[in-house]
Amino acid sequence: MHIADMTMFHAPSSGGVRTYLEAKRRRLRTRPDVRHSLLVPGETTSVSDDLYSVPAPPIPFGNGYRFPLRRGGWVSTLLALQPDVIEAGDPYVTAWAALDAGRKLDVPVLGFYHSDLPRLITNRLGEWSGANVDRYVKRLYRHFDRVLAPSQVMADRLDRLGVDNVHIQPLGVDLSTFHPDCRDESLRRELGLEDHVRLLAFAGRGSREKNLDELLEAARLLGPDYHLLLIGSGMPRHLPDNVSVTGHFCSSTEVARLVASVDVLLHAGTQETFGLVVLEAMACGTPVVAARAGALAENVPLGCGQLCNPHSPHAMARAVQEVFANDPAALGRQARRHVEKHHAWDRVVDGLLGHYHAVTGTRMQPVLEEVTHG
Repeated sequence: MHIADMTMFHAPSSGGVRTYLEAKRRRLRTRPDVRHSLLVPGETTSVSDDLYSVPAPPIPFGNGYRFPLRRGGWVSTLLALQPDVIEAGDPYVTAWAALDAGRKLDVPVLGFYHSDLPRLITNRLGEWSGANVDRYVKRLYRHFDRVLAPSQVMADRLDRLGVDNVHIQPLGVDLSTFHPDCRDESLRRELGLEDHVRLLAFAGRGSREKNLDELLEAARLLGPDYHLLLIGSGMPRHLPDNVSVTGHFCSSTEVARLVASVDVLLHAGTQETFGLVVLEAMACGTPVVAARAGALAENVPLGCGQLCNPHSPHAMARAVQEVFANDPAALGRQARRHVEKHHAWDRVVDGLLGHYHAVTGTRMQPVLEEVTHG
């Protein structure tokens, strides 16, 4: 089977979509009966090891992202490749190009709804734009042979918009990169912390929907016996005394070292479509305190941390205290076991291949599942 993925969400500082595609690419290359091609925007037309670059202009101040304006180059690349199935990873020009090529090749096309487009647009342009975007999403995704959503909350949103044939396909975690063995006891010395101080962290972009002001207030309420480390770029400048920042984009190995070395990961976001960083922390054996909202409510099960009321720094501070009143290390061990069981990439890729075989009407060959133990 030849699978072609395409997305505009592929840049040096990309987040979850690029992580998904690169992990999927690595796993599929080990399957002898599968070929995987990936189409992404670039400066010029090029190809290297089944990675195809299609010209697209850069987005000003877009951190390396490019926005395709025309379908032609994408369609012609797909027609030359002649894949058996196509997956579109964003709701823009590339999605329409995938549908065009799918019709011409008479092959099925799947749409993976990674981002909650209506909410992203209304957050930036206001509620007046919401109805138009809702209609656009419904019109686009009703054309796909199957729609994949990374969480139940995303599947429910598509259902409310009138999109049928939606299937939940959770994402995975690199269990080797994100591992309890990444813990570095020297991190506390780097931060100048005394041994008794409890170390918390947030990892991700410093964007508005992450509700970092609520994390800062929770840290202020917890006081000097707790320290919050903000990992990533775009973080606030005015911080309480018990908060520090890395202040730069961190590689996955650096993120793994940091989140494995803290006591608890915090996340106050209420609009997460999946919340990959939460599962990465859990894979490192770090329990999580998160807002009971969006996909975070699905991904932090009982015994792996604590959920709290959203938009409430007081509730988050109490949840942190409750974690330490119990056994954070035991919660971390349970978190690791949960991710091993449900979010190993081999399991995720088996699920994806199941979708591809379903839409192509072919039979999936059994593969022995690889189990990674912590």
